[in-house]
Parts: sequence; structure tokens; C-alpha cells
Amino acid sequence: MAEKHKLSRRQFIRILATAIAAYPLSTLAEKRHLNSNKPTSVNNIKEPWLTLSVVQEHLFPADKDSPGASDIQALAYLRAMMDTPDFDNEDAVLIHNGIGWLNDLSKQLHAKTFIQLDSKTKEKVLRRIESSRAGSRWLSMLLTYLLEALLTDPVYGGNTNGIGWTWLQHQPGFPTPSEDKKYFKLRKTTYRVTKA
Repeated sequence: MAEKHKLSRRQFIRILATAIAAYPLSTLAEKRHLNSNKPTSVNNIKEPWLTLSVVQEHLFPADKDSPGASDIQALAYLRAMMDTPDFDNEDAVLIHNGIGWLNDLSKQLHAKTFIQLDSKTKEKVLRRIESSRAGSRWLSMLLTYLLEALLTDPVYGGNTNGIGWTWLQHQPGFPTPSEDKKYFKLRKTTYRVTKA
């Protein structure tokens, strides 16, 4: 009976992404306001990564009880994943194109780049981007990578010191992978089936 209620990882991430997307905007705005004076770690980031970092922080803001995108190293995680040999080139193109769409729309509507907008205006621009099929796919992809950064083993560049696990009160499996045991570094083993 319990088997019927098990969720796959993919289903869990979809449910969590939906919950984040449905989170009351006023609550997110309050969290952003509480953290507006918080120093960010974007000092040495250049475009297009700076805009992407600001989008991530807008989508997953910190508050006094939970980590935000910068706390879980979401940008570092995404960049590390984009550098893996198996990262889908179409996804990389979509991520970069989305940044361009976002800044073009921000300039068109407000004569400013996305990072120059206030929080409420950023939300409006993101909601406008979300209304297109490609924009919705772009935001969904960014949310997926945010959730991965929250839940990943720190060896992959996100979830620094297990901050996401601590926040979610999750006990990770053991052993956790070492640098040389990252999934994309493992040799693929081919098994030959022999007839008996």
C-alpha cells in the first residue's frame, strides 16, 4: 500500500517548483525587503552572470529562517553544471537567450536593465516573461537548477556546507561523493550479456 504513495525525485521537484511559483508574491516581497540591506556576493560577477544571479535571488530570496540563492551558491552550481560534459547545449542556449529577453523587455518597458529595477518591477517583468512559452520554460529551468543547488551534495558546487540539508532537516546518504567520484567523472561500464 505504501508503494502507491512514493514520489520520484522528478515528481518531488515538480511539486516543489509549483509550490515556489504559487508562493504569495507579497510574502516574497517582504523577504526581499528584509534582505535589501544584506550584502550580496555579486561584486566580481560580470554579465550575463550578474543578471542571472539577481534573477535567482529574486526567485529564491533568503529570510531570517531560510537560505536564499546566494547562500546555496545557486549561480556557482549552475555554472558548474553547464561546464559538465553532458550538459545539453540547447539548455545552455536557452539560459543565455533568456537573459537577453529579460534585459530587452526591461529596457523596452522601463528603460533600465533588469538589475536596475526595484523588486516589484522585477516581479512584473518576470511575470511578463513567464507568459510566453519560451519564457516559462526558461524560468522553469532556472527554478529546477535552484532546487538542485538547494538539495545537491556540496561537491557539485551548491548547497554550501549542507545549508539546504540543514534547513530542510535532511540527513544525506553516506558516503557522499568525493571530487573524483562526481557522476560525470565515473567511467561508464559496459556489461556484456552472454547466452547461457
